[in-house]
Amino acid sequence: MQIQTAHGPAEATLDGPDRPAFLLVLTHGSNGGVDAPDLLAVRDVALGLDGAVARVMQPFRLAGRRAPGSAVKQDEAWLDVVGVLRERYGDVPLVQGGRSNGARVACRTATAVGAAGVIALAFPLHPPGKPEKTRVDELRGAGVEVLVVNGDRDPFGVPDAADAAHVEVLPGERHDLNKNPAEAGRAAEPWLRRWAAAPARTAR
Repeated sequence: MQIQTAHGPAEATLDGPDRPAFLLVLTHGSNGGVDAPDLLAVRDVALGLDGAVARVMQPFRLAGRRAPGSAVKQDEAWLDVVGVLRERYGDVPLVQGGRSNGARVACRTATAVGAAGVIALAFPLHPPGKPEKTRVDELRGAGVEVLVVNGDRDPFGVPDAADAAHVEVLPGERHDLNKNPAEAGRAAEPWLRRWAAAPARTAR
């Protein structure tokens, strides 16, 4: 599904029912795509809970760029995308999230889109080797409850327990969370279950 935004087209890959218990909107990192293993693991858990999942390729990546550019423009485009998706799925709980740079977008825009919660995968607390350039205010300022899932070996840092409603630290994982991505899904499952209308089915 292609979605026009103020800053170029985005693309949403949709999975799950047309009348879901909740809508989960996920997006990629600055140099990644929507098929990242941790995103797919969280998607599968959401589908097993009768959720619909939209994995969003943001305009800068669809245009072939690796740098997201202006945070303001990125957030404006995100608001356009989520607005279209909400029209499609109706008045169901919205949970949004992403990995790395996408987690930052999800936190910055959570209040504006009316999200019920945020899943932040590999939240990049600071640039590698530069802990003084912290982005913790984006995490703390989300305005909704945030689940953080980070690896304990992430060179971008690991948020503290006080920085979010829940911080899950996966042993042995780095920034890509691809050693055992199913663990990212396991961490997200109780978080998503609160918005599920029925007991979990087997994830597919």
